[in-house]
Amino acid sequence: MDILFLHDFRLDLTIGLYEWERQAPQPVLIDLEIGLYDHKAGHSDAIADTIDYGRVAQRIQESLVDKPLRLVETLGEHIAEIVRGEFGAPWVRITVRKLSILSNVKELGIIIERGSRF
Repeated sequence: MDILFLHDFRLDLTIGLYEWERQAPQPVLIDLEIGLYDHKAGHSDAIADTIDYGRVAQRIQESLVDKPLRLVETLGEHIAEIVRGEFGAPWVRITVRKLSILSNVKELGIIIERGSRF
């Protein structure tokens, strides 16, 4: 399996369980790994033979405009559903990281993996 990835995809989102977290958008970093069925694009050099990572990033960003979230789990699941459902990826791993939310923690977040790696 080939894995297409986007690392440190930054979005400013209203996300958080606590009221003080939802006062203003905060930076969230996303690492996205997308499994591809085959390596056809490596031979054809054609975007039609792969998943267009630019379209994926744009779709994720558009889907989150004015969508307040409470949990990083919800954000990860939302992204997994887009990548698998709309782009047909058989496997996806999403890491969602919130930055400096707690005074003694640099990052916190979740890793969600959906589908089967083969």
